[in-house]
Amino acid sequence: MTYKTILGRSFSRHDQKKLGCRAFLSCFVIAFTLCTVLKSYVGPPPIVILEQSTDSGLKMLMSTEEISKPRQSYIDADEISPNPILGNFSNSRSQVYELRGDIRIHGNSSTIFIASAHAQDCTTSWTVKPYARKGDKVVMGKVRTFKIISQAPVASPHCTRNFSVPAIVFSGGGYAGNHFHDFTDVLIPLYLTSREFNRTVLFLVANKHSWWTSKYKLLLQKLSKFEVIDIDNENQVLCFPRMIVGLKAHKELSMDPSKSPHNYSVTDFTKFLRSTYSLERQFANDCDHNHKYCSTRRRPRLLIVSRKKTRHLVNEGEVANLGRSLGFDVVVREMGGQVSLVARFVNSFDVMVGVHGAGLTNMVFLPENAVVIQIVPLGLDSLAKYYFQLPARDMKLKYLEYKVHLNESSLLARYPAAADGEVYRDAVVGDRKGWHEFRSVYLDNQDVNVDLDRFRGTLLKTLELVRS
Repeated sequence: MTYKTILGRSFSRHDQKKLGCRAFLSCFVIAFTLCTVLKSYVGPPPIVILEQSTDSGLKMLMSTEEISKPRQSYIDADEISPNPILGNFSNSRSQVYELRGDIRIHGNSSTIFIASAHAQDCTTSWTVKPYARKGDKVVMGKVRTFKIISQAPVASPHCTRNFSVPAIVFSGGGYAGNHFHDFTDVLIPLYLTSREFNRTVLFLVANKHSWWTSKYKLLLQKLSKFEVIDIDNENQVLCFPRMIVGLKAHKELSMDPSKSPHNYSVTDFTKFLRSTYSLERQFANDCDHNHKYCSTRRRPRLLIVSRKKTRHLVNEGEVANLGRSLGFDVVVREMGGQVSLVARFVNSFDVMVGVHGAGLTNMVFLPENAVVIQIVPLGLDSLAKYYFQLPARDMKLKYLEYKVHLNESSLLARYPAAADGEVYRDAVVGDRKGWHEFRSVYLDNQDVNVDLDRFRGTLLKTLELVRS
């Protein structure tokens, strides 16, 4: 008995027609539903927001592709990661977002778009200031803010230039021009963030100063083989498969290997500097490679970093003569702005002496095992420790400290009635009055006149370290 015969017995001809229409409609609905469900599994998964600290960060893939020629529209489908990721590597020092997928940036409007098919019904956004001094509200107020938007591809602007290499967005503003901040806020974080790409990465610089990029041109070229882009004045839509917005940073003038990709340390950075500027000495007293620096008859070279404005060493001439009388070859010099010349000059010394200040940053060019003597004015113990003491040890330098007494500080003459006042003996108390007042008293209006008899002991200890 055929299927048609059975159907005819159960239903009239009219009912058969109605049933056929309903069956066709049901099949269409089922097919459409199946296509919709399957499409959700075939398509790329939604953006994943990873709330990770720097010590558990995402391992990035190294790119070896060159910049491609501009294409007509979007990045090709085979170049888009099937799993776009927004990794949050922010900490107390910096905001850092790592993006992967179809990433588009319109610099002139400071907007970064994550073009995602799964953002059809909603738009999500974040803001970031790509400068590694997050806690300093004053300076961060001068840093350009970028908005990161996740939205549908059709709602995102069309690409006018496409790239097949990663990009890093960072600010060259902030405290630009201050030697310490150039290194601790930008150059060391930039090394930490970009080094693993082996120069195949593009730098998009906000708050760009041409004099700053010229000053550090050699360093920037050693980190990227492409020209720096002034992203603030870029009106085209630049598209990338990967982008890091902000710079990874751990601590002042150093880095934490346990939180670094490939366990990078600040000694890796100082080796990078020696290679970049072709510095002769990797180690102090390196008799195997630099015979002219290890003769037993050679007087150890001592550099006194001079300061002419704030925290001036008033009797630096007498300190220099004291050093010479003890057997040092002493040079007194204020550091200049030509990095290549300063790097080669500093690298020739065995000892660096200086009052707490940006000039001591040049210890990054010293050979390992050289000695750093930081003269610490009243009230600056904490800054001295985190800005130079700990970094010096991380750089495998020998560190000595000379703490100024009240009778060696100009504060005694400036505030004679407050000689026993707690504000001049306790930096914590002074700091409670606010940063601006603290800075005015301790940093901007304090000079030092060291006790030569007391400083003699520090130099004798230095001789022991140099010869050990």
